[in-house]
Amino acid sequence: MTSIEEIVREFQGADRQEMIELLIDYSEDLPEIPKRFAERVDRDLHQVHECETPVFIWVEMEDGKVNIFADVPEPFPTVRGLVSILVSAFDGLSPEEIESAPVDFISQLGIAQKLGIRRVRGLSAVYARIKSEVRRHGTVT
Repeated sequence: MTSIEEIVREFQGADRQEMIELLIDYSEDLPEIPKRFAERVDRDLHQVHECETPVFIWVEMEDGKVNIFADVPEPFPTVRGLVSILVSAFDGLSPEEIESAPVDFISQLGIAQKLGIRRVRGLSAVYARIKSEVRRHGTVT
């Protein structure tokens, strides 16, 4: 798990090419989803439809901590990297820690200026889905 502050520091000041390289690195760190998710009949319910690329998110609670699983096709490494950032930042935290995460986390990364607003919209939708699922499964109100 990487803290939000560490991730923001990595991305701030990166030029477009450095940002793409960082995203490719993050994409390689996105863990494979467990088979129980890959084979689910209701898989479509977990798709983040606001994303142009197929992105699927599952959130579970275990011992008061949030477990986040994400599936993004490998041919989309920058999108995989963006989703991996969120998984890296929030997996293993408590619901309260996720709920109190900065609302401007995504804008702090500087993605809009270098990769375009569509990426920000998609990543914001994934971020909102994670927070929504945490509220649904966790103790946050």
